[in-house]
Formats: sequence, structure tokens, C-alpha cells
Amino acid sequence: MKGYLISVEGSDGSGKSTQLQNIIAYLEQKNVDLVVTREPGGTALSEAIRGLLLDARYTEMTAKTEMLLYAASRAQHIEQKIIPALEAGKVVVTDRFTDSSIAYQAYGRGLGDMVTDVNEIATGGCKPDLTIFLDLPPEQGILRKKQEQLHIMDRLELEKLAFHEKVYAGYQALLQKEPNRICRIDASQSIETVFVQIRKQLDFLLGF
Repeated sequence: MKGYLISVEGSDGSGKSTQLQNIIAYLEQKNVDLVVTREPGGTALSEAIRGLLLDARYTEMTAKTEMLLYAASRAQHIEQKIIPALEAGKVVVTDRFTDSSIAYQAYGRGLGDMVTDVNEIATGGCKPDLTIFLDLPPEQGILRKKQEQLHIMDRLELEKLAFHEKVYAGYQALLQKEPNRICRIDASQSIETVFVQIRKQLDFLLGF
């Protein structure tokens, strides 16, 4: 049986966490052999790198260092967790994948095509079969994050609005480039309405 890789993307505050829980519950209900993971992270080593990347104390981190740390985390994640799961015929659902690096580092940090080149090495060409992009303008997303109780803003969330606008532009560019893989969903709608649209995409991909 063929495995499937599904990624969930969106700007900070777009509702990824909520919809990921909906996706997991739905696929478990369908008795899907499921692996749930996240980026950066997913393995012990990758999670350690995540801690460095999101730690708000490391304001001196350069753009290229950030890019390479994300790629290092992803390379470990791919080889140790994602590829074995796909080869075993499982459905892998990941909170973020390479599109985040393109949006945040290529566009947000202005590093351009080198981000794609580095991630080609990190992934060995592995790409999602379906990417759910929760589309929400950055000013709305950051406002949501600030209003969350007990939420501590990480290093990237603390960036100025101009940075998040560049990230958002990166996602829009990716959507235009790969409309067959990336499914845009208006994340300003109700949680229920958003998930109905996500469910349709899951059903189509997995043949439910």
C-alpha cells in the first residue's frame, strides 16, 4: 500500500493546531494507519534543534544559520521518521514542512533560491502529496496569537509585521506555483466550515 504525506501550513495564528486535531480525529475514525509529526521536530534530535530555533533569547541568529538549522532538523526527520513510515504504507500528517522554509527563509529572510537548494538536499526530493494551506492575513494571525491565554510568543512570532507580510507573500507565491498540491482554505471562516473543506480534500486523496 502506498503511503501518503500530508502537510498543514499557514502563517502564525492561522488555526493550524485546531485543524490538525480535527484531521487526526477524522483519520483515526477512518482507521487510518497514522503518523502525526511536526517541523521543526519529530525526532529527539530534531526537537533539540527546534528548541534553538524558537528560543526568543537567540535574537542574534543569522538568516543563513536559521535556514541551515531548519534543514538539519528536516534531514533527520525525513530519514528517521517520515520515509520509514511512508515505506510502511502509513499516512503521515505533519505540522509544517518545506513550504514553511520557502515562505519564512526564502521570502521572509530574503534568502531566495538557496533555500530551495538546501532543502532539496535535506529531503532527497520527498514532497507532500497534499498540502493544506490555511490562509489568514498576518495581522489577523498575530493578533490571534497575542490574544491566546498563556501563550508565550516564540522568536519568529516576535518578528515585526513586515516580516510576516513577506512570509505571507511567500505562501501566495507557492500557491500559484503548485496549485495542484497546495489547497488554499480561507482560515477566517468558522472552525467547522474550514474543516468541512479540509475533509473534502482528505476524502479525495485517500479515497474515502
